[in-house]
Amino acid sequence: MIIEDTELEGVKLIKPTIYEDFRGTNFESYNKTKYRDEIPFDEFVVDSISTSRQHVLRGIHGDNRTTKLISCLYGTIYFVVLDCRSDSETYHQWQSFTLSDQNKHQVLVPPGFGNAHLVMSEQCVFSYKLDQYYDRESQFTLKWNDERFNIYWPIKNPILSERDR
Repeated sequence: MIIEDTELEGVKLIKPTIYEDFRGTNFESYNKTKYRDEIPFDEFVVDSISTSRQHVLRGIHGDNRTTKLISCLYGTIYFVVLDCRSDSETYHQWQSFTLSDQNKHQVLVPPGFGNAHLVMSEQCVFSYKLDQYYDRESQFTLKWNDERFNIYWPIKNPILSERDR
């Protein structure tokens, strides 16, 4: 496993070791000991999975208390992390990642960051581990195309929920 720092302090890109042979592939999507040695966070308490179709954009959502481990189990997503910590040197800066069932990359998103994803493939299965129980009241939502952030999205008219409009 390779864990890389990103442009946003605290956000990590995780590239698991993939074992491949004539039968297919195998990799560890999580190993408590290895992750704990490399990344400080509380123990994960919730695993959530969502499915979406092509051109669905979910987010920008976040809170100030939850660490998330994000991966794409099936398909391909354009994943964006936005620094929402007002005391940060990278406040309102963002970084994007391509996560897919092919590259098996993961992104660790610390508290204080918003995240969003756009489905690039026909379908996707999006997985996220949380170190806090979900609390709707503590969540923030930012408009996906808010001009303050100047986030590049490879789409002009995504499919959005009411919350994300």
